Amino acid sequence: MGTIRSDGVETETFSHELLVIDDSQLIHKLLKHNLKVENVHILSAKNGEEGLRMARDIQPTLILLDLNMPGMDGFEVLRALKDDPATLPISVIVISGSDETEDKVTGLDLGAVDYVCKPVEAAELRARVRSALRIAELMAMLEQRAQIDGLTGLWNRKYFDDRLADELSAKQRAGRDLSLALCDLDNFKSLNDTYGHAAGDAVLQSFAKILGKSLRRSDIACRYGGEEFGLILPDTKASAASIVLERVRVDLEETAWPRHPERNVTASFGVCDMVAGGSLEPLAWIETADKALYVAKSGGRNRVHVVDAKAMSEEALRAAG
Repeated sequence: MGTIRSDGVETETFSHELLVIDDSQLIHKLLKHNLKVENVHILSAKNGEEGLRMARDIQPTLILLDLNMPGMDGFEVLRALKDDPATLPISVIVISGSDETEDKVTGLDLGAVDYVCKPVEAAELRARVRSALRIAELMAMLEQRAQIDGLTGLWNRKYFDDRLADELSAKQRAGRDLSLALCDLDNFKSLNDTYGHAAGDAVLQSFAKILGKSLRRSDIACRYGGEEFGLILPDTKASAASIVLERVRVDLEETAWPRHPERNVTASFGVCDMVAGGSLEPLAWIETADKALYVAKSGGRNRVHVVDAKAMSEEALRAAG
C-alpha cells in the first residue's frame, strides 16, 4: 500500500527500516530481492564503521549483520551496538558463513536475537525477519506502556523527565521556544475525602480528556504525580502557553460532575519559558515552574501564573554582577 503525493503519484510506505551491514554488494542485492515482499525499507552499509554511524542516525527496527568483514568485523560491530544506549534496543540478526557453535554462542551472548548461516533459503530468511520484527514491535509496545499512566492514559513521570531533557537539548541546539507548566488540581484531597476515591479518579480522567482536547499533538501532557500534571509545550512562549492553559482552566471549572454536582473542580498552573541565568537544566526549569505554581496557589488558586520574564532577566543580571 502506498500514499499519494501532491502531484498524484503513489509512493510506497514501509512499516519498518532494516539496515544491512555487509561488505558484499551481491548480498545486498540478494537480500533486497528476497525481502521485497516484507514491507521493509532496506538500507545498506558496506562496512562496520558505516553501519554503526547509520544505526545511530537512522535507528532502524532491525539490522542484518555479516560477521566476516574487513576492518571492523561483525562481533566488534555487535559489541559496539549493544554498548551504546542509543542503539542497544535495535534487534540484530547475524548472518554468517560460519556454522561453528562457538560463533553462534558468541553472537547470541553479545545480544543478537538470531543467527542465520549462509546460504540461507529465502523463505527461511523472511520468516526469521518477520519473527524479529514482531518481537521488536512487542518490545516497543511494552516500553511505551511502561511510560503511560494507567488511570489517565497520559504519559507518566518517567516520560516527562526524559522528554523535558530532550526538549531542553533541542532548545539549546536550535534556539527553539519552549514552555513548561506544572498544574495542580485545587483542594483535591478534600474532594477524595468527601466524595471518595472513585469521584477523584473520575476527575483525574476527565481532566486528562480536557488536556487532550485543548493541547496540540506536539505538546506533552503527563501525570506528574497524584493530582499534579506536567505540561511541555515545544515552540511556544509562555504568553501563548498561558492562553491555552487559561482555556483548560475554564473548561475544567465549568465541567459538571454527576457524583458531586454541587461542587466544581478547579486547577492552578505555573508557567515558565526561561529560568534565572538562562539555565537549561531540567531541575532548574521544574523548580521555576513549581515556584510559579506556588504563586498561583497562594494567590487564591484557580488561576494561571506566568513567571515574570523581565524580573527573571533583572535577577540574572544582578547575579552576574
